[in-house]
Amino acid sequence: MSFKIFRRLPLFLRFGLILPLFPALLASAHPPQATASCGNGIYANERETVAVYDREIEPGERIPYYVFVDGRRGALSNSEAALRCVSRRWQAALDLELEQIQTVETDTVFRSGELNLAGRLIEPAGERGPARSLVVFVHGSESTPTVGNSYYPLLLAAQGVSVFVYDKRGTGQSEGEYTQNFEILAGDVVAASAEARRLAQGRYERFGLFGGSQGGWVAPLAANRVSAQFLVIGFGLVLAPVEEDAEQVYDELRRAGYGDAVLADARDVTRATGEIVASHFTHGFGALAEVKERYSGEAWLQLIEGEFTGDVLRASEADLRRGIAGEFEDSEVLWRHDPMAVLRAIDVPQLWVIAANDTAAPGLVTHQRLSILQAEGFPITTALYPDTDHGMVEFERLPDGSRRYTQFTEGYFRLIADYMQDIRSPPYGRADIQTGPITE
Repeated sequence: MSFKIFRRLPLFLRFGLILPLFPALLASAHPPQATASCGNGIYANERETVAVYDREIEPGERIPYYVFVDGRRGALSNSEAALRCVSRRWQAALDLELEQIQTVETDTVFRSGELNLAGRLIEPAGERGPARSLVVFVHGSESTPTVGNSYYPLLLAAQGVSVFVYDKRGTGQSEGEYTQNFEILAGDVVAASAEARRLAQGRYERFGLFGGSQGGWVAPLAANRVSAQFLVIGFGLVLAPVEEDAEQVYDELRRAGYGDAVLADARDVTRATGEIVASHFTHGFGALAEVKERYSGEAWLQLIEGEFTGDVLRASEADLRRGIAGEFEDSEVLWRHDPMAVLRAIDVPQLWVIAANDTAAPGLVTHQRLSILQAEGFPITTALYPDTDHGMVEFERLPDGSRRYTQFTEGYFRLIADYMQDIRSPPYGRADIQTGPITE
């Protein structure tokens, strides 16, 4: 859940693609001609369902990808891809052909304040329509377009959910300036929700929001304003953004083998860096200088990255006073945002899906705080998936301590689609599911 400058650093951590961490996806490549003859969209047979789409890696650069509902994913240019085009028909496992699932897509432009935002409603058609539920897809912190650039809407529509997506302000075809101000972005969700309901009027029964990563801060802010009947959050946080950085630092040090004594010292560091960032680079410089001097001889200090602490530690005081810290960008983030207060004001059912080994958004404290809310009587369900990183991606641990990422965890896409439709059909892969009180 990064606050670095995405325009220069195209990380796709926000919704789980994490392309830089998947070199195997691009290995053994052959020319990506498959989508030209077989086509993008949703395809299925009696065993499998897959979304085929083009992912924008850089402006103007798109690469064909596939994601199965069961979590398998990859670049179609990979010679080991689980999907292939044969005689203009998609084939998957056991050489079974897949038939295209029909959808109805409606493009639109809607107003949010003074801005025009570009959106798209994707509805199941044929035997899968009309949908029981309509969901507005609340983006993460990426600065790439969402419309036509995400597998989520396709995988949800494949399972019978109508999905409204829109380009975040300042991205794609939407007007305005890119921002990570949660309050402003929540206002855009309100406008998107009104447009989604207008377009899908009479063709759905339940309405809700899905927020992934940074969307886990934004969607709850909009939930009551749009009268959502449910809320689904994937790999989000019940932490203030300034706390997220600190938790990442502690997680880094734990994985490096450091214990409680070092973590206690590291808290001095994150308090100092957090004060500078939370003040939007207006004060805290003396305290940071003192902490850097105190721990200057410690090897662990050099290992720290976090969301921003590493950048702040490496920056000169002169740069910090000008608001410059490496590739980190403030982007109007509400650093002291209180998600617990927001969630205590929401009484509709919520599903929070947590990656147990998330390096971008460590979920330990989030899981603990959601448990507190469950004990207080809020209708919150948590699903904790083991051996998963940000985006619900599974990995294998290599001898050098690094991770080899494999696929989206099995059961995740089915779980969120079922919850949106008020269906319960476990098991959902290896998820440890804990349910709070259910309200009528």
